[in-house]
Amino acid sequence: MSAALAMESNPETMNKYLKRLGVSDKWRMVDVISLDEDALHWVPRPVLALTLLFPLSKTYEDLRNKQEEDLLSKGHQAPKDVFHLRQVLSNVCGTIALVHSVANNTNQIELEEGILKTYLKNAKGLDAAAKGALLENSAAMMEAYKDIVAASSNEEVTAPDTVNHHFVTFVHKDGTLYELDGRKSFPIEHGSTNEDRFLEDAAKIVRSFIAREPDNICFNVMALVPEQ
Repeated sequence: MSAALAMESNPETMNKYLKRLGVSDKWRMVDVISLDEDALHWVPRPVLALTLLFPLSKTYEDLRNKQEEDLLSKGHQAPKDVFHLRQVLSNVCGTIALVHSVANNTNQIELEEGILKTYLKNAKGLDAAAKGALLENSAAMMEAYKDIVAASSNEEVTAPDTVNHHFVTFVHKDGTLYELDGRKSFPIEHGSTNEDRFLEDAAKIVRSFIAREPDNICFNVMALVPEQ
């Protein structure tokens, strides 16, 4: 599997990349400092997506494999109205998290003619694996990614180090909370939600990720919100 530079989990880098992809500056990523319900009130609304950076571990891999087996044994079909793509390259889960965040909210996010709009147009009708392959083969998408990551690190682009962290995205579509993970074959449903409660409901799921790794503090959460 090919590898790329890993993206930093900070709003400045993410927002530069979103702009490069053609996302309107009416929307931006912000840090979610605390997952306590009282602190969540400070996050601008509406929240369109929540991204989580967390440590890859055996606990995660075991859960991922179990979820895959359970869904496949039940003949699960991916919901057609949820945009989900599989990760092909290593270290591009940051790009995938942003694509998942925007692609599932194009009813609210205005996209300029450009890299992401072209990708989404070409990805229509493809399954998750084909969407991932299309992303890998998008020279414009990968070049923009490399430029932003290199600029954010202020270092010359070199061979990537092993990265042991991973991004996932949470969105709400048609009253359901979904976890979108490029390492999984299907979106994972986490019950009902709505625009008003989405952040609080997604935060509960994030807290469960953290609870599974009690000895690890390497978690970072960001939200896609309107510019204030």
